[in-house]
Amino acid sequence: MTLVVKDRVKETSTTTGTGTLTLAGAVAGFQSFSVIGDSNTTFYTIVFGTDWEVGIGTYTSSGTTLSRTTILESSNSGSALNLGAGDKDVFCTYPAEKAVYAQADDKVIAPSGVVTGALFENPTTIATNYTVATGNNALTAGPITVNSGVSVTVPSGSRWVVL
Repeated sequence: MTLVVKDRVKETSTTTGTGTLTLAGAVAGFQSFSVIGDSNTTFYTIVFGTDWEVGIGTYTSSGTTLSRTTILESSNSGSALNLGAGDKDVFCTYPAEKAVYAQADDKVIAPSGVVTGALFENPTTIATNYTVATGNNALTAGPITVNSGVSVTVPSGSRWVVL
């Protein structure tokens, strides 16, 4: 299962409840979720009236469905929407909490998780001070140099900045 992000993917659904969505086909001018590929995951948004949900879903070509694998944010206090009767818009998105981006001063911000050397030039110093938690112990030092093929695990809830 690969994470796939594509442009201009939007379909409708009349699915109700909190489960897997059955997709009803592409909206005019957009691609269908089939471009994601069978069994692949993608970032999605559901909009139903003023309610919304952003998450990671798994597309299945048989039945043309999108499972709501992980809810990232929603207008329902971060929980899955309990969808009522009617048309919903479902589309690919790039959630802010998963985004890697450059600020106006060109510092790169990455969410907590694994940052790989492929993201940076080889070698590149990515911080002058850092904390790496290991079990109940923590190591503080700097600078960190990331070489190609090396992963750095960023502690949950923190963000790293390229200086």
